Amino acid sequence: MSHVVTYIGLGSNLGDSPQILRDAIQRLNELGQLKVSRLYQSPPMGPQDQPHYYNAVVQLTTTLLPLDLLDQLQKIEQEAGRVRLRRWGERTLDLDLLIYAEQDIQNQRLTVPHIGLLERDFVIVPLLDIDPDLIVKGQKLKDLELVKHPSLTVVADGNWVEK
Repeated sequence: MSHVVTYIGLGSNLGDSPQILRDAIQRLNELGQLKVSRLYQSPPMGPQDQPHYYNAVVQLTTTLLPLDLLDQLQKIEQEAGRVRLRRWGERTLDLDLLIYAEQDIQNQRLTVPHIGLLERDFVIVPLLDIDPDLIVKGQKLKDLELVKHPSLTVVADGNWVEK
């Protein structure tokens, strides 16, 4: 099996979110080679009566097939005590498979590239930390309008995982 480059979005707004994200990255590190974006904080996308989110993106180079990788992501979420109280509501840990190589995947369990990717600055900006020239669905991410006026703030630079 050859190595593929994938991108995974991480989000949390319940508990000690920075530590929860660090723990998740430690687990992801067992699945292949990682590059990690800076750590961001962003307002919630859904109901506004919840804490701001902590967000990051990792580039994972792995040999796992898409659904096997999805299974691993869901296992890590469960082990973090994932709670999902309502749609777009609070969560302990959210791991989204954003991009899997150049593949377009659509089945019951997985849509890649991730369905809302191009509309979410809390995904696009961290992706650009890792690869400033990334193109998704023919779109140069750095040219998207939402990159010019992002709603997120940098909480920590690239070495935040080692703390």
